Amino acid sequence: MTLLDLMPFMMLAPLIGSGFVAVLPGRATPWAVTMLVCLSSAIIAAAVLAETLGGATMSYPFGNWPPPIGIEYRVDAANAFVAFLVAAMAAVTLLWAPKSVAVEIQGRHGTFYALFLLVVAGLLGITLTGDAFNVFVFLEISSLASYALIAYGQDRRALLAAFRYLIMGTVGATFFLIGIAFLYMVTGTLNMADLAERLPAMSDNNAVRAALAFIVVGMGLKLALLPLHLWLPNAYAYAPNFVTVFLAGTATKVALYVMLRFAFTVFGPDYSFVVLPLSTVLMVLALAGMFAGSWVAMFQIHLKRMLAYSSVAQVGYMVLGVSLATLTGLTAAFLHLFNHALIKTALFMAVGCVIYRTGSARLDDLRGLGRQMPWTLTAFALAGLSIIGVPTTVGFISKWYLVLASIEAGAWWLVVFLVITSLMALYYIWRVIEAAWFSPRPNGAAEMREAPLALLIPTWFVVSLNFYFGLDTRLTVGAARAAAGALLGDGGSAP
Repeated sequence: MTLLDLMPFMMLAPLIGSGFVAVLPGRATPWAVTMLVCLSSAIIAAAVLAETLGGATMSYPFGNWPPPIGIEYRVDAANAFVAFLVAAMAAVTLLWAPKSVAVEIQGRHGTFYALFLLVVAGLLGITLTGDAFNVFVFLEISSLASYALIAYGQDRRALLAAFRYLIMGTVGATFFLIGIAFLYMVTGTLNMADLAERLPAMSDNNAVRAALAFIVVGMGLKLALLPLHLWLPNAYAYAPNFVTVFLAGTATKVALYVMLRFAFTVFGPDYSFVVLPLSTVLMVLALAGMFAGSWVAMFQIHLKRMLAYSSVAQVGYMVLGVSLATLTGLTAAFLHLFNHALIKTALFMAVGCVIYRTGSARLDDLRGLGRQMPWTLTAFALAGLSIIGVPTTVGFISKWYLVLASIEAGAWWLVVFLVITSLMALYYIWRVIEAAWFSPRPNGAAEMREAPLALLIPTWFVVSLNFYFGLDTRLTVGAARAAAGALLGDGGSAP
């Protein structure tokens, strides 16, 4: 069996596995089977990424129906990079899951892990498919399962957060579907490669302009791009900790990929960023998100909400790179897409360790906790250095490439905004460090033990990745540049 034959099983394994896991009894067995499935997907994703980094494009037509008539999986360096991130983060976060899930999830664990596999299958299906309507189908699979997972949260506000996400997610998916309908109306095809060939002849069509607008707005909502971010803070804050850890590292990244795929591959960079003012729109929204997200995060007293608003700001960093529409800018966007997954996964894992022991994510309840849970709070502090952008961390690498892209595009003034928002990140991370390490423990507060090794080991593993890929950037920068080149076609930029 060749790698091409194995490629569909990257998505099919979690999709089929979800039905099997749902009926398994107990706690350990569903987790073990879920881990086996996700590891299998991650191994296939790594092999596919290695195959496509050299510029190859893999095409797998389903049912032997050749595209554009039939549905195909079409994978280049761009979606292989995102698929690897999703599959790898699924496996890594599962290492952290058992202790946390055992405390937070009551009832059948098989159902919970089955929903998790459906999310993974949906996200992988979105990245792999070369059919525009299939993107919508997999988007709905991942979204519906995500709503259910968020509703598992112990706080009753999790139900409201899930419902709000459902409403706003449905609006985003509807906008995306309307855009796809406009494209099908004017071209008669849903295959993305075929769309890319037919659309240049129809560039003056108002339906094509409307299609791009609907798709960007729909994915902007799924991406939590300001001002379409209102679902994200509560969804992250009140979901079970394991769910927050996984969604923070993957869901918004896949939505960004879809936006990029349509803007650069289907419509083309010349149409999206030159004929239409997408570059200006995205830059304005990116800067607004960077500032507004960081500003609100500075005043949060709930740690998960603080990190959620920080994610809104970090989405702005990614979109800022996209708005420059250059090879370096797009490389910075893909690089931060990967690096932010490592940063936020580590931070939310550390917060999850705190919640596991204290039952609280409030800043006031962290006072003096650094001396009682030193490994947990040190992990948070080190991951915090990464989101600030301190040298030797992945956050610094992301911001360095954004600086390079800004100067290369002649927009040196953007560097000032990057520095200011980094200082804002320093402020809200310092608030946590100050409370944990430099404030006395409240009188009468219970003595806390360190988090169990089952939570600490995965947390420190992800923290170490923040520094490893901050020192050795060959893999991440090389893969991000290959992904950017795949979307730009000739490796150039929009003129």
